[in-house]
Amino acid sequence: MFPIIKESIRIGNIELNFLLDGDDTDGTLVQFELIVPPNAKVPAPHFHVEVDETLYVLEGTLTQTLGEEILELHPGDKCFVKRGLVHGFNNLHSKTVRVLCTLSPASIGPAYFREIGAVINAGGPPDIQKVLAIMKTHGLEPVKPA
Repeated sequence: MFPIIKESIRIGNIELNFLLDGDDTDGTLVQFELIVPPNAKVPAPHFHVEVDETLYVLEGTLTQTLGEEILELHPGDKCFVKRGLVHGFNNLHSKTVRVLCTLSPASIGPAYFREIGAVINAGGPPDIQKVLAIMKTHGLEPVKPA
């Protein structure tokens, strides 16, 4: 049996399929499938002010940056991203990556991704000031790459 997808959100060519949101979990967590095609445009390095993130790779190879460390995560690998830790990801390989993501607590939920998607998917270069404002509103802090 496949999980029921509550909502799908596209941000460029990245897809998020939400399985649980804060309404389902009394604000405890958000869970979604993250689908990242090869060479996808991915979010800038950032950290979460009050949210921990857990990744579980279902398919493909995810290149995950944690602070100064770079990990190649394969199916069955997991990764915990503690709040406050600068992180980011890429798909540098030829196969689409599927990852189960859990954010806890649920303060970074579908609303954040909908808002970011509206700016990124509007056509033309994204309005970076809008993106930064949305990130800050939802407790994400972008970090310039070193």
